[in-house]
Amino acid sequence: MRWKSAPCSLPTSSEGLTAITPDEALSRVAREEGGRLLALLTDRLGNIEIAHDSLQEAYTKAAATWADAGVPDDAAAWVYVVARNTGIDRLRRDTAAGRRLASQVRVLETAVAAEAADDAGDDGSGVEDARIDEQASVSDDHLRLLLLCCHPALSRDTQVTLTLRLAAGLTTQEIAAALLVPEATVQQRVVRAKRKIRAANIPLVIPADLHERAAVLTTVLGFIFNEGYVAHSADAGTLTRADLADQAIRLTATAADALPDEPELAGLLALQLFHRSREAARTDSSGELVRLADQDRTLWDRGMVARGFTVLAEALAQRQLGPWQVQALIAAEHTRASTNWDRILRYYDTLISMSPGPVPRLARAVAVAEVDGPQAALAAVDHIDGLEAYHLFHATRADLLEQLGRDTEARSAWERAAALCRNPTEAAYATRRARRIGP
Repeated sequence: MRWKSAPCSLPTSSEGLTAITPDEALSRVAREEGGRLLALLTDRLGNIEIAHDSLQEAYTKAAATWADAGVPDDAAAWVYVVARNTGIDRLRRDTAAGRRLASQVRVLETAVAAEAADDAGDDGSGVEDARIDEQASVSDDHLRLLLLCCHPALSRDTQVTLTLRLAAGLTTQEIAAALLVPEATVQQRVVRAKRKIRAANIPLVIPADLHERAAVLTTVLGFIFNEGYVAHSADAGTLTRADLADQAIRLTATAADALPDEPELAGLLALQLFHRSREAARTDSSGELVRLADQDRTLWDRGMVARGFTVLAEALAQRQLGPWQVQALIAAEHTRASTNWDRILRYYDTLISMSPGPVPRLARAVAVAEVDGPQAALAAVDHIDGLEAYHLFHATRADLLEQLGRDTEARSAWERAAALCRNPTEAAYATRRARRIGP
């Protein structure tokens, strides 16, 4: 395969961090390096929960120390060392406590065994030794962490939530927005997952056969890219978290190389490349959002588009069509000089047959508007349930209502979309559209 990128390692410098405030430096380290730091700590400590707790404690220590002593030259390495030492200290304490408990348990076991031998002569041969599966070779630390969290002993929703929270470092608010669920649901899933892993002593290891985790891994990588592509935690005037979007592309490329016979990973990579290629045209010189139909296509990265077509072609050649490949086909159609909306509509029908849900149906309605007009599209949108809290649902309705001349309803829908937007650039766009209609 030709998609592989170099393995990621702990950064050896934090260029530019000393020129900003300690709080800003710490925020940048947590946002840009948090996932890799957690991956390295998990690999070093052998326990993701201890690694996560130790990293949070290191952040707390950094906030207090850097306020007085200033930001160190290598801020990420400082956090890593403090977290590693904290984790090692906790492991030593737990080991000491475990030895004391084991001593007490051995005394009880000896007594119980003696009584059992008198009754049944049991030699203990029925007790199975714990076994750890042979681990697959995955060189990228961050990708290893993602695979560790995608454990089949957990439900699919829990796997996705836990991986996004611990391995990807997304906030509870960002995950809730991505999954279209309340923040309380996200918190409950993470807590329950940790509790289940601890209570059932689930071994967080990477099995030799990675294919059982490929589907969830692909979903997680898709969510990570989406958060980078339209960031819920972006600053005013910012649409994208470029570091997160590019990290998702790198991880997806590495995963696609590790699992070349999983074409959905390649389909996701192609989709990411098509979307990322439009970055320079997504906002104008003043930072305002530019819709896809209005973008200056000469600003698109044609090299990235070409790479997307290459990756997609190799995925489709395996003849195992899946939802991510279909989405990549839709994105590919938008890169052409003349968009074939009939073809896009057929692609959406295929996508919905594979992955039914309200969000694909909403996207399909946009294609319906181009093929059959806004009235047919609005009828389709109004039959979609479950998206009342989704800003793009109201933005789509608003645009269709505006095309139909129903200005009062359109303005109200744009205002609702603006209120629900987490990204300030998207919110500003919805507000401008509402104001343009007028009272």
